[in-house]
Amino acid sequence: MADTGWEAPMRRRASAALPMGVRRAIWRLEARAEVWQQARRLAALRREAREAGPSSLLRLPKLPYTVRVGDPENLYILYKDIFIRRIYHFDAVRPDPLVLDCGSNTGMSVLYYKHVYPAARVIGFEPDPGIYPTLRENVERNGLRDVRLVQAAIGGREGQLAFDSDGKYGSCLADHRPTDRAGWTRHEVPCVRLRDYLTEPVDYLKMNIEGAEHEALADAGDRLGLVREMVVEYHHMPGLRRSLHEILTILHGCGFEYLINDLDGQTNCGVSPPFRLNPDTRYYLLIYARRRDAMSAAA
Repeated sequence: MADTGWEAPMRRRASAALPMGVRRAIWRLEARAEVWQQARRLAALRREAREAGPSSLLRLPKLPYTVRVGDPENLYILYKDIFIRRIYHFDAVRPDPLVLDCGSNTGMSVLYYKHVYPAARVIGFEPDPGIYPTLRENVERNGLRDVRLVQAAIGGREGQLAFDSDGKYGSCLADHRPTDRAGWTRHEVPCVRLRDYLTEPVDYLKMNIEGAEHEALADAGDRLGLVREMVVEYHHMPGLRRSLHEILTILHGCGFEYLINDLDGQTNCGVSPPFRLNPDTRYYLLIYARRRDAMSAAA
């Protein structure tokens, strides 16, 4: 949190004169104040998005971005997870990191990368014909440069494939469609292979491709060594094959250390205790992975 007004002289005086216990108490109060301010911003954004409704324009809190709203609740969740909780943050080792953003949706992740690293080079993939125009508008409206958008799904094969869309955030290749999704619209969309975009060092790979993550990673296994860091969203849905263990085996075999995060109970209520597993259980996991040699270099 930046120092403004009375905060800067107060911190200087505390550092110079107060006992460590008092200083820690002040720091805890400041941290709580920041959490409270974030909660207020989130509540205001959620209210504004609901009131504005789909297809409206909305200014993101404390950011120089105006975005076209797709689904209001999805906008709120994306802002909370990406800009507040920073689930896609990474520490770049060069000023113009290369980012592959697989599953860009309406572009909130792309906005985050360009906000943190203005010179970042981003390739964003989004196949949904109902969402892609909003993604392109949000990139162009905010004047983002060095962003290449590809209207295609990411998988382990290429060609025209069946794609089922909810027009919001859960659209997926038909082969990876959960069994509990009724009333969706089917399209034919191009699908490209992740491996074909791993031709040079990639600073960050983000993958949220609704069940096709194992297929894409398995096909690109011999090229994953070009990736420094990644976050993969694993989808456990009714009817989808269980591939978490296979994804972790691929990452381990390709020289990555990893950790697993379950987002939070609001975004991902399926992981909240008391725990239950049955055929209808649905949850998401974030798998963050970093190449072991990159960890050694950083140390």
